Amino acid sequence: MKDIAEAMGLSRSTVSRALQDHPHINAKTKSEVKKVAKKLGYQYNAVAASLRKSSSTTIGLIVPRISRYYQSTVITAIQNKLYESNYNLMICQSNESPEIEKSLINALYTSRVAGLIVSPTLYTEDFSVFDIFSESSRPLVIFDRVPKNYLAHKIQSDDRHGGYLTAKHLLMQGCRRIAYIGGVQSCNIYRERYHGYLDALAEFGVELDRDIIFFHDLTRENAVVTFQQLLNLQRFPDSILAGNDTVALEIVNIARNFSIKLPDDLKIVGYSNDPLTEIVSPKISSVEQCPYEVGVQSAALMLDLINQTSTSKKNFFTITVPVEFVERESSRRREAHREILL
Repeated sequence: MKDIAEAMGLSRSTVSRALQDHPHINAKTKSEVKKVAKKLGYQYNAVAASLRKSSSTTIGLIVPRISRYYQSTVITAIQNKLYESNYNLMICQSNESPEIEKSLINALYTSRVAGLIVSPTLYTEDFSVFDIFSESSRPLVIFDRVPKNYLAHKIQSDDRHGGYLTAKHLLMQGCRRIAYIGGVQSCNIYRERYHGYLDALAEFGVELDRDIIFFHDLTRENAVVTFQQLLNLQRFPDSILAGNDTVALEIVNIARNFSIKLPDDLKIVGYSNDPLTEIVSPKISSVEQCPYEVGVQSAALMLDLINQTSTSKKNFFTITVPVEFVERESSRRREAHREILL
């Protein structure tokens, strides 16, 4: 701005206001200043501006994997909601690494973002890494994988109810040997889904069989290994409750390779309602988590906190977004089988 001011014989304050479209600067001066700025290669520096103003219009976001349907949908909703209020979004990916996550938290804090929205890694156990935000004037909102024993503003899905709904559905289809493939138990959402599964078994008086319970990172590769372990059992399960749709989709492919008919020989349900569940054969039953609503709620709460419309740091909010079971062909008992059972 100093160079522009010297080139045009103007004050730096006039140049600054012209570049910001200040109403007190006439249109001709604004146009001329912007032409010179472009010629000199001037670029607006948001970080420098935030240092000068002691404020920022950029929100930091950390997610485990951008490529997953749930996270990508949440990101879209957050960005759309923030854009309505003239805020920008800086998106970072932790790759399920607590070390990378910690580094990103510090980097975003030193970049002076106005607040942080985060979905922690599967393996995050020390949530004190977020203290740098939670103890400052810059708000912290944790969504999806929310910690139970860490005070923060939280947006969560009703995962226990989701696990219960999926297991209850399979039980109502006549299944009694339901294999459970869940995520690592260090992560709260997978603990909640598992407890929902246990709730449904208890309600129907079905004894838990630990030989068909598995906990691991829910990847396609692990799904292959787990399915092989199920095949090696003396009694193959009559159904599988998968902790996400990635595993459910892979099991559909594997079952086809072994000539296992779905849903006659094996019923399968997933979790997250990825659009891919509707384009495979058979279409896969799943749980709708409403990720767009989770994103909207996360962004809206962040904006409220920045604008101080949602009270002080000591009053923490937990918003629970309801889930819904979506029944499709992969777990639905065929009419002929239903008549036999009746």
